[in-house]
Amino acid sequence: MKALVSVKRVVDYNVKVSPKDDNSGVNLNNLKMSLNPFCEIAVEEAVRLKEKGVIEEILVVSIGPQEAQEQIRAALAIGADRGILVKVESDIELQPLAVAKCLKKVFDREQPDLILMGKQSIDGDNNQTGQMFAALANLPQGTFASELAVNSNHVTVTREVDGGFQTLRLTLPAVITSDLRLNEPRYASLPSIMQAKKKQIHETTPEELDVDIAPRVSVVSVDFPPERPEGVKVSSVDELLEKLKNEAKVI
Repeated sequence: MKALVSVKRVVDYNVKVSPKDDNSGVNLNNLKMSLNPFCEIAVEEAVRLKEKGVIEEILVVSIGPQEAQEQIRAALAIGADRGILVKVESDIELQPLAVAKCLKKVFDREQPDLILMGKQSIDGDNNQTGQMFAALANLPQGTFASELAVNSNHVTVTREVDGGFQTLRLTLPAVITSDLRLNEPRYASLPSIMQAKKKQIHETTPEELDVDIAPRVSVVSVDFPPERPEGVKVSSVDELLEKLKNEAKVI
């Protein structure tokens, strides 16, 4: 069984970002970049399935600039076997539909049995790519997965929904998007990092895949959220109710 895992290069979650001077986007100059945390969880789950003997090969795919090789290498150090980089210039905006189309072409070529993805990236927070890819490839999907088990030609997914948990049984191949509680990713050891440098990364482009990555949505502006006013102390319940009613107007 072969697993395909998509990974994304994003700003490290510990970094505080700011808008560009012209408010056209987020300023990414000289910022630390990392593997998207939800993608890292997807890689970890694939590696755990491989360690159980369920999966034989793990293919990691990233769509992004040349520097995205760093994130592919990070996934290879965790335990993936080989990588594919769909190279896109850094000044080109990649939107979920374009990424889904590229993944569909890779899926057609590689024919994996299981597709694992992060439920969303922490930069765009769109939560769209997995669903769009599943629709394009006409595959069953289990989103927000907190637990999964693979049995022969089926996968059982426990997913988090508003009312609690929902369990689905999907026929393979299927698309799974990982939530935070699916697992806790391991730290790559130094020997694994050194071995990852020798693993194969194949490069291609959207043009070679015959994919149109032109943006369908335009960003009007990016700004800091408005500052919240400071809180006030009240001396009584009556004063609290008065402020809630007349100032905050929430009751």
